[in-house]
Amino acid sequence: MGLRLTIGLAALAAGTSGAAVAADKGELLDRVWSGHPVGFALVVENGRQFAAYYDAERKITVLGRAAPTESWTKVQPPGVPVPRRNRDSNVVGWDSHNTLRLALDRDGVVHLAGNMHADPLVYYRSERPHDVASLQRLDRMTGERETRATYPVFFKDAAGELIFRYRDGGSGNGSDLYNRYDRTTRTWRRVVGTSLLEGEGERNAYASEPTLGPDGRFHLVWMWRETPDCATNHTLSYARSRDLVQWENSRGEPLALPITLATGEVVDAAKPGGGLINMTFNLGFDAERRPVVVYHRYDAAGRSQAFAARPRAAGGWENVQLSAWEFRWAFSGGGSIAADVKLGPPRGEAGGTLAVDFSTREAGGGRWRLDGDTLAVRATMPPAPAVLPPELRRVQSATPGMEVQTVSVRSGGRRWVLRWETLGRNRDRPREQAPPPTELRLYSFPDTETTAAAHVGS
Repeated sequence: MGLRLTIGLAALAAGTSGAAVAADKGELLDRVWSGHPVGFALVVENGRQFAAYYDAERKITVLGRAAPTESWTKVQPPGVPVPRRNRDSNVVGWDSHNTLRLALDRDGVVHLAGNMHADPLVYYRSERPHDVASLQRLDRMTGERETRATYPVFFKDAAGELIFRYRDGGSGNGSDLYNRYDRTTRTWRRVVGTSLLEGEGERNAYASEPTLGPDGRFHLVWMWRETPDCATNHTLSYARSRDLVQWENSRGEPLALPITLATGEVVDAAKPGGGLINMTFNLGFDAERRPVVVYHRYDAAGRSQAFAARPRAAGGWENVQLSAWEFRWAFSGGGSIAADVKLGPPRGEAGGTLAVDFSTREAGGGRWRLDGDTLAVRATMPPAPAVLPPELRRVQSATPGMEVQTVSVRSGGRRWVLRWETLGRNRDRPREQAPPPTELRLYSFPDTETTAAAHVGS
């Protein structure tokens, strides 16, 4: 979990314009693996487009082109044997953790990582800017602590340089490491000389992607987990940094690295079994540029509830219950599970209020308007317009149990959406039979609403 996917709880209006595409159109890119959901990647920058996915034969496949009117270049980067998985490193198994991540550095060089769940690093880099045909497999970044990698994330620092974050270790026993790319030497080095979040051999952290806030700082939120059982998540925590090197708490007091359970600032001290779940928490900012965290945990009666938290000027965090739900999302065990509750990032509105999108399996969805001073719910509104028009939200496959999967990005005043269909999560266990491959299509819509991406994960 902790993965950041731009899969919306809110965004695009269902209506289309002349530039939009019909449900049965779009642009057919390929036929893809559909036995289980696993994250694909889409990058649209300065008109150039790139996608990474698992094709019908489960192989990592990358597309790139210079403009929407041009043809795609398609490559399938090579892999190496992974004996304990009984497959090659460029072939996905049945694990929904094995998300693919794409990024361009400031020179336009293409970087790709993924297909790892406590596996040796899988990383590719193009020899030439914007040229996926020149992607080459590299067996290392720094060469240290790269044999049990999970959760690759590319993002940019404040200067626009590429950062790579990943977990070394496993669920219940891991460390979060950060590398910075040097474009001059084409090498990676550690951002700091140690891990940033350290489980000390006893636990691991499930963290959001560091978010550059309106105050010019990166903000990081995470929870700890004691074992592979997702019910053992606990202690929602926070830190911030201007340079990803020096870290501090919300009061500006420095934090020694690595940050551990004992040293991180506590947002909510929920215990194992208390309902914290690492696929359902999110970060935004209020009108005063303060971080606001929304998350799921159980109330005193053991029911599922949504909460919002914000640091107090005098110290500590205020925690406000947003929902009054009567159900309990009773999750436990290992492997990837579906999210029964999703919460979008708090987003500032005119007048200082905050909007939070939510959806639940049991009680439906909607949008809360929060008071900017108290975080109390002022109003509950209908759900925001869906990302896709109704005809694209409907499953087209004849195989029972199929679901629509999407990845979307904003660029140039448009929303670009990859759409395909798969069976649902199965706790990363093989199925007796896989369904036929499904179509991977690219759609383009006017970007009618500016919202942040939802944070989801597995």
